[in-house]
Amino acid sequence: MSARPQSSAPSVPLAATEPSAEPSAAGSSAAEHSAEGERGPGGTAGQQPAVAVMGSGSWGTTFAQVVADAGTPVMLWSRREEVARAINEQHRNPDYLGELRLPTAVRATTDPAEALRGAAFVVLAVPAQSLRDNLAAWRELMPAGAVLISLMKGIERSTGLRMSQVIASELGWPSERIAVVSGPNLAIEIAGRQPTATVVAASSLPTAEAVAGLTANAYFRPYTNEDVIGVEFGGAVKNVIALAVGMASGLGLGDNSKASIITRGLAETTRLALAAGGRQQTLAGLAGLGDLVATCASPLSRNRTVGELLGQGLSLDEVVRQTKQTAEGVKSCAAILALGEELGIDLPITEAVVNVLDGRLPVAELPAGLLSRKLKSEHQ
Repeated sequence: MSARPQSSAPSVPLAATEPSAEPSAAGSSAAEHSAEGERGPGGTAGQQPAVAVMGSGSWGTTFAQVVADAGTPVMLWSRREEVARAINEQHRNPDYLGELRLPTAVRATTDPAEALRGAAFVVLAVPAQSLRDNLAAWRELMPAGAVLISLMKGIERSTGLRMSQVIASELGWPSERIAVVSGPNLAIEIAGRQPTATVVAASSLPTAEAVAGLTANAYFRPYTNEDVIGVEFGGAVKNVIALAVGMASGLGLGDNSKASIITRGLAETTRLALAAGGRQQTLAGLAGLGDLVATCASPLSRNRTVGELLGQGLSLDEVVRQTKQTAEGVKSCAAILALGEELGIDLPITEAVVNVLDGRLPVAELPAGLLSRKLKSEHQ
């Protein structure tokens, strides 16, 4: 029988809801975390860590570090044995984070049951399009009453659902125990303990506050938000806009062109989010404008990089072979366009990106196609 949480308001352990008065230092060693006997929130020495991170890619591993540096040990699930071994023995994830050292309070396993056992918080950090299948495999292992935290920025292709909706529908999990983390969060910078801010969104403010308390440290500053819809659309659509900016860069276009795409991309994202029930102020904040700027401007952005290589003339297959990492915008753009059509929202940049990826529009014709659209007010 599937483990199912009760639908009452979250009863998160007290130690998880109240961050310490002084966040742990950015470079704190795992010895400091393990000195308390690797205890989880509200637990006793020797207990299973109270936080499980399911996915050992760049962002999942980095988020595990964030939680550990905030004072809570983490068990990280990895699909690959060699990644788990490197984390446990070398305190590194060289495939994704190079030589950056992880706290020893981050441990890894390839056994999902071991990772999930007794967890009060379960962080989901797998590729968006694989989420449903992974949840189905983990359904019987999910700890009843846990808060599930989504790090994924995408829209499910087969259903058009946001990631929090996939979690709720696949597991029957109450929305008040689902949180979303989003914002300008380039993993390699955070792994290097460079300061950043982020948004924790949940329909239940106590849940958002609990996750914020779990993650706040000397370099990671979470803000809370109850607009899950706006936060998730901001995270998903900005990937598509970053593909377009990358294409423009690959074509040799300058900053005016890229700034125009970013600005009109924000307008496009905002229209879609508002039509779906999101709030305009969310898209003007960290999960909207902040994430969009970081993803479109940074060479560390996978989506921008994919777009740039496409703009340089590589085929999508060639780009996938060269980059070897997931660019969620490629996977989600058709589903985002379909949502726009369903809601009666015009998404010209998304439509152009979809047409380029599907081979219906040569990438060199993308700028002219956007500029030739019918004249209208900027605020329409």
